[in-house]
Amino acid sequence: MPSSPIRKLVPFSDAAKERGIDVIHLNIGQPDIETPIEMLTAIRNYAEPVIAYTQSGGVPSYRHKLVDYYAKHDIHVEKDDILVTTGGSEALLFAIFSILDDGDEIIIPEPFYANYNGFSQAGNITVQPITSSISDGFALPEISAFKEKINKKTKAILICNPNNPTGYLYTKQELEQLREIVLEHDLFLIVDEVYREFVYDGKNHTSVLSLDGLDEHAIVVDSVSKRYSACGARVGAVVSRNLTFMQTVMKFAQARLSPPAIAQAAAEAAVDVPNQYFEEVRTEYVSRRDFVVQELNKIPGVVCPNPGGAFYCMLQLPVDDTEAFCKWLLTDFSFDGSTIMLAPAAGFYSSKGLGSNQARLAYVLEKNKLAKALECLRLALQEYDK
Repeated sequence: MPSSPIRKLVPFSDAAKERGIDVIHLNIGQPDIETPIEMLTAIRNYAEPVIAYTQSGGVPSYRHKLVDYYAKHDIHVEKDDILVTTGGSEALLFAIFSILDDGDEIIIPEPFYANYNGFSQAGNITVQPITSSISDGFALPEISAFKEKINKKTKAILICNPNNPTGYLYTKQELEQLREIVLEHDLFLIVDEVYREFVYDGKNHTSVLSLDGLDEHAIVVDSVSKRYSACGARVGAVVSRNLTFMQTVMKFAQARLSPPAIAQAAAEAAVDVPNQYFEEVRTEYVSRRDFVVQELNKIPGVVCPNPGGAFYCMLQLPVDDTEAFCKWLLTDFSFDGSTIMLAPAAGFYSSKGLGSNQARLAYVLEKNKLAKALECLRLALQEYDK
């Protein structure tokens, strides 16, 4: 199991804080957006006399409400097509382990969320990466590149839409191209859609579950963590119309007993959060994104494409080893009592040697903190260059 590129530098961050340094965390997708009051109220009013196990697939009333939630997003599923998990990461783990065996292969465009690699390695599953490029904003690589990777061991294609770590939003046309491949070769198409609500510039999100002909092939990984700024609740879901797949996922769900009871009560209440909440959050993220991308591209040697969704951007930095640079930021640099923590990008790639001059930045803090962080980065690059 590889170390997390997002969390592996935490000991250096902790040491910096012990020295009195204010560490501005842009390494992790932990928003400062307030959790909706509906969720907090549900937690405060939880009055069951016993905090008991729930059903392994999740509380039935919550799953019924999720059916209505998905319908609002043109995703038409039934309660039994939804299995509640302990966060989106568990949903991803269950999905991968349900459809891939030791020695099987999965195709994933890189850079990708680090757990895709970690969970695959844990199951002795081979990741076949398709490399996307910062030069075109990390768009979906040519379909021919996918076809070249397919062999008798290939069982699935996995993407994240909108993408973590790049922020790229896959179009309906790109998803339809992937649909043709999975139908032709009888593969699964796993789509991590946890950032569904965070799509910008007047564009729309297309769910793989809204495409025709994929009932036996499409699997969605979902989560409340980012949607409601409730990362600590640890409630996610696996969604698929493939009955055999869902029966297999249930075996993993039964083995871990049940998802958390109190957090499910909060997540169920969150389904009633008005759309105005998301409109305001989207507006805030667009403002942060525009500020961050503009200021980053002013820094000499820095390249930052404009992400179309989520709240991450991948930077190209004028250094030859971003892991060493990110560590140095925590051990040797400070400006006005502060420093910045980024996620080195090599851990978001499967191909060796890629991402060594890139880092992921999460624009999850209010703009005053972002401004200070970017000033730290600008000055740090000057000092590091010397």
